[in-house]
Amino acid sequence: MTRSLELAIQIANRTDGIPTRAQLRRWAKAAQQDEMALTLRITDATEAQQLNRDYRGKDYATNVLTFVYDTSPANGDVVLCAPVVAREAAEQGKSLEAHYAHLVIHGVLHLQGYDHEHKSEAITMESVERFIMQHLGYPDPYENGRRQSKT
Repeated sequence: MTRSLELAIQIANRTDGIPTRAQLRRWAKAAQQDEMALTLRITDATEAQQLNRDYRGKDYATNVLTFVYDTSPANGDVVLCAPVVAREAAEQGKSLEAHYAHLVIHGVLHLQGYDHEHKSEAITMESVERFIMQHLGYPDPYENGRRQSKT
């Protein structure tokens, strides 16, 4: 059965290392479990900080934010902050591509109801992320034992 994916991609930050539209689509589809309408937006630190402050009350730019508008079918936005993703990849010794893949997958899973607020939820979500990343040929994003995202 084919799962419909309505995907809009917005690149609001033109720095080096931004994934291609084909890569973003591939990663979103890999994490998709049912029909979905999704906007992926890549932005700068100023916009990411403003969104994080306005919607989460946290005054810093974070790597990925997920905004869920509807759950059946899943409908929402995933916002990735290019400078934070690049900085984290460098700090963690990961390829920028693999880190983007992980954060797209992470955001898409949030859109579909996954969470990591409680330990049992985090274990489930991280195991799904690991499985998808391995299927796509990327290393375990939690290999170093640290949590990768703040959403």
